[in-house]
Parts: sequence; structure tokens; C-alpha cells
Amino acid sequence: MHRVLIAVVLGLAAPAVAQEGDTYDIDAPIRDQARAAADSALDSDLAYEITRSLTTEVGPRLGGSPAEARAREWAVEKMQALGFENVRIEPFEIDYWTRGDIEVDVVSPYPQPLIATALGGSVATEGEGVTGEIAYFESVTALRRAPEGGLDGKIVFIDQEMTRTQDGSGYGAAVQMRYAGAIEAGKRGASAVLIRSVGTDSHRFPHAGGMAYEENIPKIPGAALSSPDADQLRRLMEGGEAITVRLKMTPEDRGKSESGNVIGEIVGSERPEEIVLLGAHLDSWDLGTGAVDDGAGVGIVTAAAKHLMDLYGAPERTIRVVLFGSEEVGLFGAKAYSEQHQNTLENHVIAAESDFGAGRIWRISPGIAEEKLPITDAIAKELVVFGVGPGPNNGSGGPDLSYIRRDGVPVVSLNQDGSDYFDLHHTPDDTFDKIDPDAMAQNVAVYASFAWIAANIGETFRAEPAEESPATP
Repeated sequence: MHRVLIAVVLGLAAPAVAQEGDTYDIDAPIRDQARAAADSALDSDLAYEITRSLTTEVGPRLGGSPAEARAREWAVEKMQALGFENVRIEPFEIDYWTRGDIEVDVVSPYPQPLIATALGGSVATEGEGVTGEIAYFESVTALRRAPEGGLDGKIVFIDQEMTRTQDGSGYGAAVQMRYAGAIEAGKRGASAVLIRSVGTDSHRFPHAGGMAYEENIPKIPGAALSSPDADQLRRLMEGGEAITVRLKMTPEDRGKSESGNVIGEIVGSERPEEIVLLGAHLDSWDLGTGAVDDGAGVGIVTAAAKHLMDLYGAPERTIRVVLFGSEEVGLFGAKAYSEQHQNTLENHVIAAESDFGAGRIWRISPGIAEEKLPITDAIAKELVVFGVGPGPNNGSGGPDLSYIRRDGVPVVSLNQDGSDYFDLHHTPDDTFDKIDPDAMAQNVAVYASFAWIAANIGETFRAEPAEESPATP
């Protein structure tokens, strides 16, 4: 019944080659092939099995670590076994940081341990750690408004909660305390900073994630408390007594280490130099096994391309799968890809990245030239049967596409339902058992449909060059 419904509904709409006013129609063969690819994907567990393999056989994959190197080897072997062409690693170097151990204890007036984790890139505490009175701030904005100085020797606690949303928009506001907390606390003389985890769960799992420092501002240690432990510290503060905490943590910078992007392709039959890019990131934080962030994305884009390869062989344009390295620790793979492919970015037709778990896709949001929106409008009509609706022309494509988007590559965001994504994001609870195979199959169906259409239509997604005015005599 489901297949019949797909055939009926997809047959009503058509994506783009012929322009008629402000609409486009897709050639019937492309439309039918996209439909068949989606149908195949819904009946397949390939993405689920790829993600199982990565998270089981490699596990956590911190950028620059030996585990990330094993993940690259795994990816090359997997892509070659699946039949991709031009499978390769494009290496680059990063600064390799390790988490170490951590102890956080309330010293007085009510001694007890708290659960926390070091923030990515943090410096270590010296000796037996730092002990100081807690200085409470309800948000990073409140900390920024505090006068510089005045917190000498204190440990800042930023207690900003994250709002749960379908599209993850609550993350942008909350993550500022993670990035900037140590900078702002350091400006004011604090000895360390603790933040409430940037997440939406109520479990005793702290959320990892990167932080930042600035030149000429003291580098102080930074750590994230689990939400229940942040609640506990807040309750202690509400009693009105001075709360003293000891923090001891041993992260370490280990110097330069090799990372890399892994690439595999279905080489185009007619316009092989033109690229439709499907991306995900191969690395993960080290607390869980990186299933929703971003083992799921690896499975989704790899399986989508594999389905197309098995059904039809080569599309007209090349479909390139890029598994970016070292995303979590600073988008280093994204930057390296942009630099290493700078001379051919003009041939990248469009790009999309899966990096928001494995929830069902509910919206397609392009980031393309306004004049080309009829094309993505037509693609959106093909996806409506999957519960996917059209979104605004403000799609980012995904974190690893930020550099090539800046350089002019059109992108599309296939927005997943992230209502519970930040319950798991960057925590020890990010494990394979959290993935719904049916929702994952829907993702593969959507990616396969989108990729086949984009790789076979004659249109581009960039603005057409302006016509030159004839020279006046």
C-alpha cells in the first residue's frame, strides 16, 4: 500500500528542466527514477547497518585520535566494498587535544560530588586543582554585563538553559556560553568556569563540545555540568550561603596529528566534472559512540548514493560523498576541503549534509539563487509524500558546508526533526540503540530522490551571469 501511495503522489508532481513562467517540470524518466530510488530506500536497512558497523567496530572517534584514523580506514574499506569510485583520503593536520579526567566537588557548606566533563580545547588545572567560591550568572549575557575584574579567584557558574525546538534553534543561543564562557570569565579574573550542559535532557550525562580562548585573556579551565548537577548547584546557591567548589581536570594538548576527509564517488556519465555533494562527518566526541552525531549521517548519505548506483549506475553529474574529518573540534575538515578544492568549487552544483541525527526529514530549505527557487520548489513537491514540506531560502546545508557555501556553492538543508536530538548530542548516551531504522530509511529515501534529480537535470542552482550591455558607439 505504501509503495502504491508513493507512486500515485509522486506522479502528480515534476521537478525541473523545462521552464514555464515561474515553474519547472522534471522530465518523466528522472521523475520515475527518483521515485523508484525512494521506494528501494524505504525497503532497505543499509544505512542502519553502515551506522551499526561504524559505531560498533570503531566506536568514539575524537578528531586527531588513533580512533579517528581507524574510522578513515573503515570508511575507505566500506566505500570500496560498496563499489564507489575514486575512494581516497585527503589528509590535513590538526592540533590533537585529549579530555583526561575530571573531579568536581562541592567543598562547603554541603560536601558532595558533581558530574561534569571538560569542554573541548580546555586547559588543565594545575596541581590539585582550583578551589573557589561560586559566582552565579543566569546567562552568558549577564556575565558579559558584569564589570571586568571583581571575580578574582572565583569559579563562575553559568546556568543558562536551552530551549527544546524541532529545528534545534534553541542551540544557537545556549551554545554561546560554551564558546565564550571562559573568555568572559577570564576577563573578570575568575579561576575557572562551569556551565550548564548545552542540551535538553534531564539525565546525569554532561554534554561535551568545543570552547574558545582569545589572545591576551587568561586561559582558564572550562567544564560542563550535567543538567541535574547544574540544578543541584543552583539549589545550593538559592540557600543564600557562599558555595565553594573544587575543580580538578587533566585535559592535554598533544601537538600536531593527522586527520582527513574520506571521499567516494559515482562518476557522472555526461558531465563528470560537475559535482553533487552529499556530506556527513566521520569524527565524533569521545563520550558516546557518535551514533546520532554523526554516524547516522554517514549511514544516510552513503546508503543514498549506493542505492542510486545499484539501480542506475552513473548519473549525468558526479555524485560525491564526503565524510569530513575533525568537525567537532573545529570544522577542520570543512576548511581543508574548501582549500583543497578551491579551483573546482565553481563546478559544485549543489551540496547537502546530514548532521542532525536520524529523525525524520520534515522540511527542505534551500540556500540557492532566488531565481532558481522554482527548481527546489519542484523537488519539494516530489518529497511531499514523505512528510517533507518546503522551507525558506535560508538553508545552511550543514556545518561542514560552511566554507564552500561562503565560496558560492549552492546548498540545501534537508531538515530533520531534532526535537530530542539535544537530549543525546555530545553525551555518553549518544549510542546506536537510539536510532529508529524506519526514520533513517525515510532520510535515505529523501536524500536519494534529491540527489538523483540534482545530478540529472540540466539546470544549475547559481545565479545566471548578467548579460553584458552592448557597447555604445
